[in-house]
Amino acid sequence: MTTAQLHQNGPQPPTRHATARHAMSKVPEVTALFWVIKVLTTGMGETASDFLAHVMNPMIAVALGGVGLVVSLAVQFGVGRYVAWIYWTTIVMVSVFGTMAADVLHVALGVPYLVSAPFFLLALAVVFGVWYATERTLSIHSIRTRRREVFYWATVLATFALGTAVGDLTATTMNLGYLGSGIMFAVLIAVPAAAHRWLRLGAVPSFWIAYVLTRPLGASFADWMAVSHERGGLDLGLGPVTAVWTAAILALVGYLAVSRKDVSR
Repeated sequence: MTTAQLHQNGPQPPTRHATARHAMSKVPEVTALFWVIKVLTTGMGETASDFLAHVMNPMIAVALGGVGLVVSLAVQFGVGRYVAWIYWTTIVMVSVFGTMAADVLHVALGVPYLVSAPFFLLALAVVFGVWYATERTLSIHSIRTRRREVFYWATVLATFALGTAVGDLTATTMNLGYLGSGIMFAVLIAVPAAAHRWLRLGAVPSFWIAYVLTRPLGASFADWMAVSHERGGLDLGLGPVTAVWTAAILALVGYLAVSRKDVSR
């Protein structure tokens, strides 16, 4: 189309893809603080879930966790852009409920971790497959439409349930203990970063591999701090560990809300 035709026809309406490109991002930029807060939420979700199951009926705790997750997701979907406290509140609720979902399968239904871990891995693979088949991308930088946001949060929930099952599998079934599991996952989480830098592993798979590993990493260290000496822990208690990790999350998220260092420009 020539310049004269453009002037004659007037400005063209934006295409769907252009609109999606210029929509506000619904997720934070991936910075060092992103990973720190993510690990903290995984540990806090682990101990908070166990704490609630100890102080009240486990089924009531699961129901409350489900309600909290639904409410936080509704608020997250209701805003038109990334808001630090809303996003991280939703992540915390996913962490708590994801832990409960994995624990219910094992404790209430008697499903061994050797079964539940592959099950959640398959669920994650299905979500990834449908997401990519529909959108042709798994990049978190593309979370600018409602449908992609649905895929994103389905993936996040699956990663938390998978990470919970894998962490308990290594700590209990494989007898590595919580500290041993934490150290192992601390080493493993460096692998995708190294592969991305030196082996040309793509940024998207590197991100999601590391994202999955943050769950058992944070949960293993939180459990190690909370459980009794007989179970190989520091015996600090579920309540105190949950409170300390929650305070750290609040401080860091508050800093990001004020500084906006994780907002996409």
